Amino acid sequence: MFTAASRYHGIDVARYEPPGGGDPIPYVRRRLLPDPGSLTPLGLHTVTEADRLDRIAAAAFGDPELFWRIADANPALDPEELTARPGRRLLIALSAAAAGSVRGF
Repeated sequence: MFTAASRYHGIDVARYEPPGGGDPIPYVRRRLLPDPGSLTPLGLHTVTEADRLDRIAAAAFGDPELFWRIADANPALDPEELTARPGRRLLIALSAAAAGSVRGF
């Protein structure tokens, strides 16, 4: 259902059966953030004024749609917080499953 680059790849799809009948409604089960200790660090990125997560992901992973990997490694309630303060250092890391699947940073 989801590509290998998706944050939802490998997450089970379940079906909600409405009471009283009706068409079942498929949904993706909850995705939990990885344990920070299980991530493979690739490097650090110091945020500049013009940075955005998609641009950092493009430089680090070769794909701007992998921005969620940076968000996973640097928990924040709002991902925009990660680039809001120039000078902040962001961890660039991969899950154990993805460690060999992208180019280095």
